[in-house]
Amino acid sequence: MPQWSHTLMDNYGTPPLTIVSGKGAQLTDDHGRTHIDLLAGIAVNSLGYGHPALVEAVSDQVANLAHVSNLFQSAPVLDLGAALIERFAAGDAILADDTRVFFCNSGAEANEAAFKLARLTGKRRILAAEHGFHGRTMGSLALTGQPDKRKAFEPLPTGAEFFPYGDVDYLRKLVEINPSDVAAIIVEPIQGETGVIPAPGGFLKAVREICDEHEILFIVDEVQTGIGRTGDFFAHQHDGVIPDVVTMAKGLGGGLPIGACLAHGAAAQLFTPGSHGTTFGGNPVSCAAGNVVLSVIDDNFCADVKRKGAALAGQVAQLPQVDHVRGRGLMLGVVLKGEWAKQAVAKSPEYGVIVNAPSASVLRLTPPLIISDEEIEAAVQRIGELLADVEKES
Repeated sequence: MPQWSHTLMDNYGTPPLTIVSGKGAQLTDDHGRTHIDLLAGIAVNSLGYGHPALVEAVSDQVANLAHVSNLFQSAPVLDLGAALIERFAAGDAILADDTRVFFCNSGAEANEAAFKLARLTGKRRILAAEHGFHGRTMGSLALTGQPDKRKAFEPLPTGAEFFPYGDVDYLRKLVEINPSDVAAIIVEPIQGETGVIPAPGGFLKAVREICDEHEILFIVDEVQTGIGRTGDFFAHQHDGVIPDVVTMAKGLGGGLPIGACLAHGAAAQLFTPGSHGTTFGGNPVSCAAGNVVLSVIDDNFCADVKRKGAALAGQVAQLPQVDHVRGRGLMLGVVLKGEWAKQAVAKSPEYGVIVNAPSASVLRLTPPLIISDEEIEAAVQRIGELLADVEKES
């Protein structure tokens, strides 16, 4: 097999592990070692690996029709759009009738679409949270509240301004500088790339109120939190709010690349023919996968995600090296008592568990949503052994 460093650009560095197969919530590497996966391709493989219904649907679709572009209709894209609208509207027929979907290929592209919707309001300012992450394309990067990621690519698209995540008073003052020129406010219900930080209680409702008061688009980035990840189909539903625009990707395709930007009301009418597009958006194979994901992740499934998430959080919180656990459902941030997270990730393959470190003292756990209770218990035992050894070596 060709060497990574001789074949691919160096934007990722060289991954330490080569994966050859997966089954359920477990991965097998090229040395034949099996690992319990607590990352799921960064919250992507919602149904794990080799899910029978997903394999069948994708195989049938690629054999029948792999791609036609958006110059033609195909059933999978129409079915998936209707299913997403149904889950968003949650039984509200008026809301469902007023909602539309744009399909693309990734979370960054979904946020690019949301950015363009905001621009089409004719207003200039878009307010985003400090430490937030919305993607690495130039538009989505402009909305990402992490200066270290933005600096090398400046000048970026203008108009983005940042507020401390969860600080309603600061946000309101920022809006009031010139409220008539604020096109949108974009937030994540839980900031994932920063270390799994949930929005404070009442924050999303306060943002909704500010947007209503000043006719501002409320954009919720559900790229990582959506599609059952937090125990609600959309994380914003936990807070009882209805955004104007929702972006999603990751878990929607169960491992296949797909993104979506959903909007209702006036926001749903901003795109007109020729104003935006993508060759591969709404690909029939990815949409076939998405339809399986949505058929599996129903209300009962989401309730079980909550239960398993509580079990995982409770067990991990008891480990001596853990200070506390935050997050919801199966999107958890394990805050350590020391800055051992990067070392733990580097050594994790030796212990048969896959974890991720968004910061020096936080492990991020986003396992496949189909992970079993037995796998959770085994994974926690392995994490405990891993952290104990890393602590001794530090």
